[in-house]
Amino acid sequence: MIKVGIVGGTGYTGVELLRLLAQHPEVSVEAITSRSETGVKVCDMYPNLRGHCDTLTFSEPDARKLGALDAVFFATPHGVAHALAGELLTNGTRVIDLSADFRLRDADLWSEWYGQAHGAPELLGEAVYGLPEMHREKIRNARLIAVPGCYPTAVQLGFLPLLEAGLIDAQQLIADCKSGVTGAGRGAKVGSLLAEASESFKAYGASGHRHLPEIRQGLNDMQQSPVGLTFVPHLTPMIRGIHATLYSQLTTEADDLQTLFEQRYANEPFVDVMPAGSHPETRSVKGNNTCRLAVHRPAGGNTVVVLSVIDNLVKGASGQAIQNLNLMFGLDETLGLNAPALMP
Repeated sequence: MIKVGIVGGTGYTGVELLRLLAQHPEVSVEAITSRSETGVKVCDMYPNLRGHCDTLTFSEPDARKLGALDAVFFATPHGVAHALAGELLTNGTRVIDLSADFRLRDADLWSEWYGQAHGAPELLGEAVYGLPEMHREKIRNARLIAVPGCYPTAVQLGFLPLLEAGLIDAQQLIADCKSGVTGAGRGAKVGSLLAEASESFKAYGASGHRHLPEIRQGLNDMQQSPVGLTFVPHLTPMIRGIHATLYSQLTTEADDLQTLFEQRYANEPFVDVMPAGSHPETRSVKGNNTCRLAVHRPAGGNTVVVLSVIDNLVKGASGQAIQNLNLMFGLDETLGLNAPALMP
């Protein structure tokens, strides 16, 4: 049994980790931390976990106790994993970070976008970006995983086959993305209130969003040179889900984009290329670790439109983190993640 801990367990990604790990046959959650909720039973805060986590109680972070575990998830705001990751790694504990702390390889670029000095630049060289569809073999041998963000996951999986095949103009990429309000976290914010977000739709971060350098870094890796990307996120009045509409221009004749996508993802357990002409819905991945894709070529022209949907809390966060855990410990990659999506 793999013994794990969760640092920062009171947010949406923390409770989603618990929900998914509760049905994982090879994992035991031994510790979950929260400075503000120390002493509170997890099932009292989250009644949906009654009968699954009845003996688990929030506690103060203790590096000694966490360092005795096989792996520790960080479901924390940026900057927190910097302080503890090094000590845990020294003790032989593997670290799976769901925050942005280790996603960018350039410490100065991270500081520019997150407004503070990077707290552990010496660890960036060994951090593995946890997108299994690109880095599966590196993940298997990793000690430190940077779990991709939700928008970056949907965007990168949508563009990946096209960039790898060299079919599109990499300087004219557009990612028009929509997210449910859980993407903003569980903290009380006016913009996330029901009366503010319901029956409304808005863009934000159009002049620059923190996920932009992460997406660029991943797309650059796909074609080994810098890309040109316009990324505009939007807030939609739904709880979960991300829908990314991706635009690019063909630079060479491409006879069968549908086959290209189907072949690229044929052996990927959590990417579903839908039949030609499909329009995937966010509700089709609710609570599920799948990214559903559809590729279109409107009117047979040079514009390619890729539709990509994920659950921002699962494939965009906690589910992908568990997918990484499975790979790191030599388990079946799909273990604990095979439940179908919730509909309606």
